[in-house]
Amino acid sequence: MADGPVAELLLRRLEASDGGLDSAELAAELGMEHQAVVGAVKSLQALGEVIEAELRSTKRWELTAEGEEIAREGSHEARVFRSIPPEGLAQSELMRLPSGKVGFSKAMSNKWIRVDKSAADGPRVFRVVDSMEDEVQRRLQLVRGGQAEKLGEKERSELRKRKLLAEVILKTYWVSKGSAFSTSISKQETELSPEMISSGSWRDRPFKPYNFLAHGVLPDSGHLHPLLKVRSQFRQIFLEMGFTEMPTDNFIESSFWNFDALFQPQQHPARDQHDTFFLRDPAEALQLPMDYVQRVKRTHSQGGYGSQGYKYNWKLDEARKNLLRTHTTSASARALYRLAQKKPFTPVKYFSIDRVFRNETLDATHLAEFHQIEGVVADHGLTLGHLMGVLREFFTKLGITQLRFKPAYNPYTEPSMEVFSYHQGLKKWVEVGNSGVFRPEMLLPMGLPENVSVIAWGLSLERASCQLTVLEGKSGLYFSSLDSSIDILQKRAQELIENINESRQKDHALMTNFRNSLKTKVSDLTEKLEERIYQIYNDHNKIIQEKLQEFTQKMAKISHLETELKQVCHSVETVYKDLCLQPESLRFRRGPDHSRGKSPPRPSDSQPPDVFVSSVAETTSQATASEEQTHRDGEC
Repeated sequence: MADGPVAELLLRRLEASDGGLDSAELAAELGMEHQAVVGAVKSLQALGEVIEAELRSTKRWELTAEGEEIAREGSHEARVFRSIPPEGLAQSELMRLPSGKVGFSKAMSNKWIRVDKSAADGPRVFRVVDSMEDEVQRRLQLVRGGQAEKLGEKERSELRKRKLLAEVILKTYWVSKGSAFSTSISKQETELSPEMISSGSWRDRPFKPYNFLAHGVLPDSGHLHPLLKVRSQFRQIFLEMGFTEMPTDNFIESSFWNFDALFQPQQHPARDQHDTFFLRDPAEALQLPMDYVQRVKRTHSQGGYGSQGYKYNWKLDEARKNLLRTHTTSASARALYRLAQKKPFTPVKYFSIDRVFRNETLDATHLAEFHQIEGVVADHGLTLGHLMGVLREFFTKLGITQLRFKPAYNPYTEPSMEVFSYHQGLKKWVEVGNSGVFRPEMLLPMGLPENVSVIAWGLSLERASCQLTVLEGKSGLYFSSLDSSIDILQKRAQELIENINESRQKDHALMTNFRNSLKTKVSDLTEKLEERIYQIYNDHNKIIQEKLQEFTQKMAKISHLETELKQVCHSVETVYKDLCLQPESLRFRRGPDHSRGKSPPRPSDSQPPDVFVSSVAETTSQATASEEQTHRDGEC
């Protein structure tokens, strides 16, 4: 409410100030939420010109919750550095610290610490420098003290990537005194009640002024469809040119009036089911003017009236088939047949604007149901020049003055022309209609005089509406009733453009925030990936160190065994040499008992060991000599 305590405080502060007040600064001075001050400002604005408030947007940098913590206690890398004693700290123990994972990678990047991977108890972290300066904490303290402008863009961007800093848009009001400023405020009356009038209290009551420029709520009302508005304009042009509207109330037409009466052969592709909607019930027309039908049949199959016809077997059953009319020219044929029955002949000018049906594939330029505009002039001696003159007058009333005519082909007109107009927007010529002179094979069987010619033209109402609304050089008549609609459309288009631009700005801001957030997330993921890779490396390194230590121990044992084996071999070799080098006198000779197969005498316990060894060596030497002799005897 405007009479609340915050509003009163605002008015008193505003009265004491010289120029004005900032809503954010006032909220900080009063120790309250900024939104409460904004609510008081808007309440006072509703009272009239008590105050003037200007909305201002300012950008400022604020610390996140993590940034506030670092500003108080230091950065993660600084805390990691301080936790490492001079004798070092095991890396596994360091990673268990609250700031270990994040701080370790940052401290390594800053080259404050190093890792000794060859330590006996696993990787160990040591200090590289004796002291360091925590720049991250210093920068965050500057921001907290309101000195964010002292930081460079690169420094702010780095802090924002680490989610320590955030850019905030603060919307505030600059409040100043209005023309009706007063510290005492009262609620203004918005309605004059009968009680106020009878008591006379309205004289002392303040009333809120009426805004007579405000737009009221538009009442709900019906309106013409835009296509019907354009149709009424075409109809008005025909009436101004002296045309009479033909009856076109029969959407269902027989193939006779739709095709055969127009000298269109029964085997023409337009009469196929993929181009025309044929009816199942009723499938055939029951009433046709048979004398006229016979003349049409003779013209198609045998020729006549100066024509050789199409020379085919014309079938009445095919002519009786009912369909949804494909053009309003069938209505023109009926009107001309009725004209031929009136004697004497009277020149006429007919027009029609009505619905037709085609079995078309729907797309941006084709419809299965649309409206066709058609004009017909019947008189003596009409030529192609008359047709061109009428077309120029007709299209000039539409605001189209640059016309060209191109020869074309139609089954029931000869000569035929396509009408083109220059499109100022596309800078090229576009088709706006079709025209021609009805063939004698169509007119003479009806009973019209031979010197009567009929010129005709037609165009699509939908296509014409789309093309004419964007052509330059349009007449005031065509746009006289569309001016208000165009103004409304232009205003709506301008509003739409503004909304689109605003949406683009919002999307750009969102994309910028998303891009920055994505960069931050990628940076965090990269750091986590580095930490994980380093952790995996340390684990694998520890395993390798253990395996290497086991291998070293085994190699030491093998080396020891090899030394012992060498000593044994050396002893054996020494004994062998000693045995081989004993003198003949100390060797044990073979006795007669030995030659008879008895065993040599074994040394007695009283016999010295060296004598026994000598006898063994002697025996071995004799055995060797015997073997060599046996080998020589065998060779012999």
